[in-house]
Amino acid sequence: MAAMSKVFAARLAGLVVLGPDGESIGRVRDVVITIRVGRQRPRVLGLVVELLTRGRIFIPMLRVTAIAPGSVAVTGNVSLRRFTQKPGEVLVLAQVLDTTVRVDDPELDELAGQDVLVVDLGIELTRTRDWVVARVAVRRPRGRLSRRAAMHVVEWPHVHGLTQTQLALPGQGVSQLLAQFEGMRPADVANAIRELPDKRRYEVAVALDDERLADVVQELPTDSQTDLLMHLEVERAADVLEAMDPDDAADLLGELPDAEAESLLQLMDPEDSEPVRRLLQHSPHTAGGLMTPEPVILTPATTVAEALARARHPDLTPALASIAFVVRPPISTPTGRYLGCVHLQRLLREPPATLVGGILDTDLTRLGPEDPLTTVTRYFARYNLVCGPVVDDEGHLLGAVAVDDVLDHLLPTDWRDEAADDE
Repeated sequence: MAAMSKVFAARLAGLVVLGPDGESIGRVRDVVITIRVGRQRPRVLGLVVELLTRGRIFIPMLRVTAIAPGSVAVTGNVSLRRFTQKPGEVLVLAQVLDTTVRVDDPELDELAGQDVLVVDLGIELTRTRDWVVARVAVRRPRGRLSRRAAMHVVEWPHVHGLTQTQLALPGQGVSQLLAQFEGMRPADVANAIRELPDKRRYEVAVALDDERLADVVQELPTDSQTDLLMHLEVERAADVLEAMDPDDAADLLGELPDAEAESLLQLMDPEDSEPVRRLLQHSPHTAGGLMTPEPVILTPATTVAEALARARHPDLTPALASIAFVVRPPISTPTGRYLGCVHLQRLLREPPATLVGGILDTDLTRLGPEDPLTTVTRYFARYNLVCGPVVDDEGHLLGAVAVDDVLDHLLPTDWRDEAADDE
């Protein structure tokens, strides 16, 4: 298909980027422009591209050989240096779209003197092989009860308000970013919002619902977690903590001053705050501090069919779903007496009506809540497990440690920046 010399920037978001040999190297996540002095058309500097394994990089427009409806082709060697926004650079999706501007196009008298929203930027290839912003798509803001207004495309010289100063102001919309994040894994969204300017990152956090934001926060580095949480209204912060896994919420609260952590705990629902408080009693580098209090817990009378149904719960990680722990009632942690465990592979080999009490593994060594990280690490290596029970001296199941929680504490604190470190 023929390459395009004119395209709207938002249409590029999500397109596959093809390398010199036609192989897919990533997807477009944003377009970088620079606003020039006077009425000169902004130059398009390049594309922010998310690689499959190395985070986000910058590809200059000089490397772009063709833009087609379904892909962008690039040539030459591509720098794998992680993208960092420089002074004077503006991100179209993250900063420009939904900005309020005014237009003075004589053919659009109905818009004269009114605030309108930027919907998209039309970019085009010039004779000098530069890409510039030539047009701006705008529409009136939508009222509470009104239909969405018609879109108008205005030549760049007739648009006023898209300046470096204007784009630094708070309050810009995030609808385009939210649409882009739809369907992405929480870890990928977390990586993406870390690259945003502070203002837009906080706006995205406010716009996400509690469950989605909780999933994303859990994938952020500790300093980014606390920064984001402290920029939320305190009631909203408590709601997000309620939606987080108890062990992740405890880790986050453990990084805050005691007074602030206690204030948030008091705002949380007691049903959600109680397991978090129990986790906070343990050192973060012990089995008790690493564990989740919500593994798969069954009674001896549970059937294999029921156990497999529990393991299919979409909120369970693969590690937690790999093993079920069998106890005497009550089954809420701390439970009644711990009897043993049943591995997922064993459940798959048994008839559905079989009771789990008859197929228990009672020989698996248990972790104690005060066992240090080194002991936990050797435990997983010795028994080839991805999840293990944490049991107190009285034989009550307190929770379970999953291998992903162990890795989080074994890796360097900046492991999420590994793509940048490997350049």
